[in-house]
Amino acid sequence: MLISIIIPALNESATICRTLSPLKGVDNLEVIVVDGGSRDNTAELAGSYGAKVIQTAPCKAIQMNAGALAARGDILVFLHADTLLPADFHHQIVSALNQNGVAAGAFRLAIDSTHAGIRFIEAVTYFRSRYLRLPYGDQALFMRKALFEEIGGFSEMPIMEDFILIRRLKRRGKIVIVHEPVKTSPRRWLHLGIFKTWLINQLIVMAYYLGISPDRLGRWYRREAGKNGN
Repeated sequence: MLISIIIPALNESATICRTLSPLKGVDNLEVIVVDGGSRDNTAELAGSYGAKVIQTAPCKAIQMNAGALAARGDILVFLHADTLLPADFHHQIVSALNQNGVAAGAFRLAIDSTHAGIRFIEAVTYFRSRYLRLPYGDQALFMRKALFEEIGGFSEMPIMEDFILIRRLKRRGKIVIVHEPVKTSPRRWLHLGIFKTWLINQLIVMAYYLGISPDRLGRWYRREAGKNGN
C-alpha cells in the first residue's frame, strides 16, 4: 500500500535533511515537500533526497492541501519538517488504519530535549491525544486519502487547521494513537519558553471555542512569537 508523506516547509534547510534521510529509498513510499517560498535552499535539499517538491503560498494548510492533491498514495501522512518518524512507521500506520471503525491516527509525541519542562509537555500531550483523542499536527497525523478528500481537507486558515480537521475526523470514526513516538525538535518550546508556549496554545483553543476567528488568533500568535524574535 503506497503511503504519501506530505511535509510543509518554509526555510527548513537546517532540519529537512535529518527528516528526509531515513525516508530515502523506502519501499511503497512517496515523499512530497511543499515549500512555501523559502529564502534558503530547502527546496533544493529536499529534491536531492528524492522528494517531490511543490511550491505554494506560505500557509501550512494551503501547503498540506496542495501536497494531498498531488499525492498518489492511498494513505496520507502529514509530517512536520523537524520531526522524525519511527523506523517501522509504515507497518504501524497500515495496521492502525485497518482496525475496525478507525478514521485516522497519529503517533505519541517525543520531544528531543532533556529539559525537565519538556517532560511535562509530553505528558500533557499524551493525555490529550490518548484520552481526549485530540492529537495535533506535530504528531504526524495520518488517514486514508479518500476520507481526507471526503471531509474537504484542511480548512485554509492561518492557525488551528489540524485541530479543526481532527474534530471532523472524530465524527467519522476512532482516532488511534500509535504508542511508538515521533521525535520532534524542541525549538519552538525553547524559543518562546516551554510554559509560555503551552499557555499560548491553551489560550488559542479556548479563544476558538469562544468564537474568535482563526485569522485574528493567527495575528495574535504571530505578534506573541515576534516578541521573541521569531
